Amino acid sequence: MIQIHDKFFKPYLSESEIFQAVKTVADKIAVDYKDETPIFVGVLNGSFMFVSDLMKAYQHPCEVSFVRLSSYQGLTSTGIVETLLDVPENIEGRSVIILEDIIDTGRTLQKLVHLFSKTKVKEFKIASLFYKPDVYRGEYVIDYFGLAIPDNFIVGYGLDYKEQGRNLKEVYQLNQKHMINLVLFGKPGAGKGTQAEFLKEKYNLKHISTGDVFRFNIKNGTELGTLAKSYIDKGELVPDEVTIKMLQEEVEKNADADGFIFDGFPRTAAQAEALDNFLESKDMGINATIALEANDEILIDRLLERGKVSGRTDDQDVAKIRNRFDEYNAKTTPVKEFYEAQNKFHSVNGIGTIAEITERLTEVIEGLK
Repeated sequence: MIQIHDKFFKPYLSESEIFQAVKTVADKIAVDYKDETPIFVGVLNGSFMFVSDLMKAYQHPCEVSFVRLSSYQGLTSTGIVETLLDVPENIEGRSVIILEDIIDTGRTLQKLVHLFSKTKVKEFKIASLFYKPDVYRGEYVIDYFGLAIPDNFIVGYGLDYKEQGRNLKEVYQLNQKHMINLVLFGKPGAGKGTQAEFLKEKYNLKHISTGDVFRFNIKNGTELGTLAKSYIDKGELVPDEVTIKMLQEEVEKNADADGFIFDGFPRTAAQAEALDNFLESKDMGINATIALEANDEILIDRLLERGKVSGRTDDQDVAKIRNRFDEYNAKTTPVKEFYEAQNKFHSVNGIGTIAEITERLTEVIEGLK
């Protein structure tokens, strides 16, 4: 086991296994290009070790060059890719083979294809040492790859964690406990807050309520709270990237949690995508979106009873309650569709005793493991 920054990694691939994967790529390319002189274009920074060893394993004429891309690390860490070192100039009419260290979701690959599609190369193909078929979105053909691997975070042999670990001769994978990240939905009165309390205790989850996070930051005058308040005071919506940054801070200061319950966010499909991208940058993801469903008339009765105790005026007026239900339906429908497309949306009957509803939620969560 090794430690890099705050994470621990365990051995995954030996030097000999890596060498065999490199040789596999070299041999496959040689079948197609041994009778001409292709240009290998490595993608920095990660592929430098792969390119070096591929050159040694490829026993035919070739040339080599590099491009460099970088993921922009803004507030949302959404994988926006910018070009730092452009394509070489001497590639017109030539066969180009792009060399990636690893292909997972394909964001960088999309940028590469765009770069080379604007050039006058004879043809270009994609080669990667490692390939994650479980998460690759399949937009472009991967012409050559050395080894298909599961969707685990790895370092070594050019791959880094926060810029460290590239120099390791072997490949290590993150030694990570099983995380459970949930998005919890429910109309007012559905018991979402009550169930979140049970789930966070049962599974050691951190309950992140967007409303609570906003109130904390604004009350304590944090930089993000002050920024959010400036929009609110002008009657404007707080930009998604500000909200995501607040959530990011909550996640980072609760590193000992075994997962998170996101409550009140996302409210739109765009926010859901931003949350996915943020969690992906942390080597995490949403495991399930769970909606507590209940008949409107039952919920209205619940809220009216609650209003007698809480004194909340919006819990004492049936018309206002129905308006809140209509707003919930309108806002959550596109989010529901977003997660349904990923097979992550689960509907749970929210009628019954607290224990019965907890048991239904538990069945969904246990089914995720």
